[in-house]
Amino acid sequence: MSNASFARQDTTGSVTESLSGLGAGEWALLLMIGVVLFILVVLLLLMIYLLSFLQTVMQRSNPALAEEPSWWENFKNKFVTGDMTPVEDEEEIMLEHNYDGIRELDNYMPPWLRYLFSSTLIIALGYMFYYSGWGWGMTPLEEYESELAIEAVAAEERKSMALASIDETNVAYDQSDAVLSVGASIYNANCVACHAADGGGGVGPNFTDEYWLHGGSIHDVFKTVKYGVPEKGMIPWQDQLSPEEIMQVSNFILSLKGKPSANPKEPQGEIYTPEEIPEMEDASSPADSTLMVSSL
Repeated sequence: MSNASFARQDTTGSVTESLSGLGAGEWALLLMIGVVLFILVVLLLLMIYLLSFLQTVMQRSNPALAEEPSWWENFKNKFVTGDMTPVEDEEEIMLEHNYDGIRELDNYMPPWLRYLFSSTLIIALGYMFYYSGWGWGMTPLEEYESELAIEAVAAEERKSMALASIDETNVAYDQSDAVLSVGASIYNANCVACHAADGGGGVGPNFTDEYWLHGGSIHDVFKTVKYGVPEKGMIPWQDQLSPEEIMQVSNFILSLKGKPSANPKEPQGEIYTPEEIPEMEDASSPADSTLMVSSL
């Protein structure tokens, strides 16, 4: 009931998916449980038949036993009807109350109902101590928080898998502070020897101008960093950096465009013109718009 208050599911679809996902071992276990239940039902029927047969044989061999109630009658008197007054004698226990023609009997509660009532009390006490007294069971709120924690771990796993699948075909242009901060650290640790700390270039090309040797889009830069340019001395970084790290440093390299350099290297390659410029969410800030266009 607590789970149903937080999520609604298609029961038919869930059962179908669960059954279709069972393996050979699970099907074998279900089949075994079904066979055991069938055998228990057969044994119960055989036992009832055997008891009836034995009682019939004993009554025939001893006529005095024929007047005694059968085991089924004893069972009904003990667990079903108890000391309830027969229907033909109900007039003796009829109360004077009369509600629109409905009369009330001063009868005993049937044994099965007493046992059921007692069972509910025992279960209620056990439930109270289990969840409130001893604190062993989780409340609905605790179950909800537990499910949230499990989903958070699963979300992190999905995020890690998504980051691990980044390549030159699906890498995103991201100039957020978090990406550029990590990208700057990677650049300072691995790229400054050939491209200078300010991106002005050295052994490698200049990142602050508009010229690019192998393309200036995020896809091109990611591909160049990932596979390198071995014929020109740039090693492939795919064995040393993760796809996420290559994405971060590639975005940082693009952020260097248009920034001042102490000793910029001469232009190399061709001017890269982006095919389309992303629309700004806030057009009221010309300075931000200029910065975005220059960074592309």
